[in-house]
Amino acid sequence: MKSISNCKPKSIPAIAAVTLQSLLQIHLQAHPIPLLSTSSNTQLNDFTAACYHRDLPAAMKALTFMQKHQIWADSVTYSELVKCCLARGAIQEAKLVHKHVFSAGYQPKTFLINTFINMYVKFNLLDEARKLFDEMPERNVVSWTTMIAAFSNTGMNEEAMKFLIFMLRNGVSPNMFTYSSVLRACSGLCSLKQIHCSISKAGLESDVFVRSALIDNYSKWDELPHALTVFNEMETKDLIVWNSVIGACAQNSDGDEALNLFKRMKQRGFLADQATLTSVLRACTGLALLELGRQVHVHVLKYSRDLILSNALLDMYCKCGSMEDASFEFTRMVIKDVISWSTMIIGLAQNGRSHEAIEMFQVMTSSGTKPNYITMVGVLFACSHAGYVDKGRSYFQSMEKDFGIKPGREHYGCMVDLLGRAGKLDEAVELIHNMVPESDAVTWRTLLGACRIHRNMDLAAYAAKRVLDLDPNDAGTYILLSNIYVNARRWEDAEQVRKTMKGNNVRKEPGCSWIEVNKQIHAFVLRDNSHPNIDEITQRLIHYVQRLREAAQPNHNFDHLHVTTFTIVVLPN
Repeated sequence: MKSISNCKPKSIPAIAAVTLQSLLQIHLQAHPIPLLSTSSNTQLNDFTAACYHRDLPAAMKALTFMQKHQIWADSVTYSELVKCCLARGAIQEAKLVHKHVFSAGYQPKTFLINTFINMYVKFNLLDEARKLFDEMPERNVVSWTTMIAAFSNTGMNEEAMKFLIFMLRNGVSPNMFTYSSVLRACSGLCSLKQIHCSISKAGLESDVFVRSALIDNYSKWDELPHALTVFNEMETKDLIVWNSVIGACAQNSDGDEALNLFKRMKQRGFLADQATLTSVLRACTGLALLELGRQVHVHVLKYSRDLILSNALLDMYCKCGSMEDASFEFTRMVIKDVISWSTMIIGLAQNGRSHEAIEMFQVMTSSGTKPNYITMVGVLFACSHAGYVDKGRSYFQSMEKDFGIKPGREHYGCMVDLLGRAGKLDEAVELIHNMVPESDAVTWRTLLGACRIHRNMDLAAYAAKRVLDLDPNDAGTYILLSNIYVNARRWEDAEQVRKTMKGNNVRKEPGCSWIEVNKQIHAFVLRDNSHPNIDEITQRLIHYVQRLREAAQPNHNFDHLHVTTFTIVVLPN
């Protein structure tokens, strides 16, 4: 007998037909057809064959005959027909199958009812799924889990939690799929810990998917230590769990821990996949580690890159300031979505290439890609830093009409920054007062920064008061207002601000900056002179600041614009 690998290509369809016929014979042996008339038997055989062949028209034609003569097939055959309906999006045909199965008092098995519930869930018909579930004479773990997963996936978290409670009261024990689904419905840390206790009692804490879901949810609620505890308690770890914990650290701005875990994962012999590399790139982005990001890029080249990974790579180069690498990767991308374009626009704007960012936006719209909320933030940011007042105002006023994007706080913030930099402080204040979303502390803080540049003491005091009304513990606002008063030689006002800050027990965290030089990280903290080259760094910094002062235009207040530079190191007295 020839092996399949030795068969000629023209014999493959014949082999497939024989294989399918054999499967049908096995199916009929396991599910014998009751004694029927010849025509009925033929129709039932045709129906079964059509279901397994995914021939929906033929299956529905045979179903009509079966409905008329009250003939039913077995549950597995109906489940195959339901799969066919789902694959084709045939909702009406699926409902006809449901109607036939429950007609004339026929009682399908729990397995088939679960199939119909799942069908309605996938068609996004939760009311029909819930109605069918409520009418079930007997429910098993699959029935409950299907509904809990449906509620979790559609954001009906409270219903999902209620169903878990009802499930337990009905004596049905949840399994790993139940807990993986209900964990997504946790609305807070309290409910998450309760579910975690229930998982431990059920002995399912070691399941890979449950562990992964626990790690994801603890990180979602900013409880990274709990996520790491869950990870470290696991004796055997697979790639799914490694990806979860690395992603959790990266998303919670703990890039150092994410990179350490990636190193441990490699030492344990696990090979990184696209999900791993996406999280590692996010960690490199958060720490602005360009050289390490380039090393990760080498790993990326081993895979057929997906769009998410390509966008993460693009974002890393932009955030690390290497626009040449970012532009090169962008041009190599076969498929670009709105995230790709937005990343490049924002990257160019943040790296002092605002004119190119505006040009990129024009190319984007010409390509047919519709901008989103973030894209317009990048465009307005570019206009702000390039001083394009009229162009920025035009984009802001037309974005809702042209692109259907309603201006939000971030867009208003960019406009306040644009007008503030241009010295149009009165217009900026008017814009803030007319904001559709109520102004927040960030918006007023932006105006305060503009007041510092243009030395508007009265408006600065007003803006600072509004910031502190919204965020009383904002130490930066106290210090900024105090510095404004000092530069205006209003010593008593400056001292009063300092006293108020001290009286409210508000303290500013020490500033920290770091830079990567020759694959080594150099960190600088306020009033920390422990760096071995601190004297040389200080002298070089003073030299550059002096040169910038000499080159600055007369109307530029360089001391105010660059005061934060001096917080990197301790300057000599």
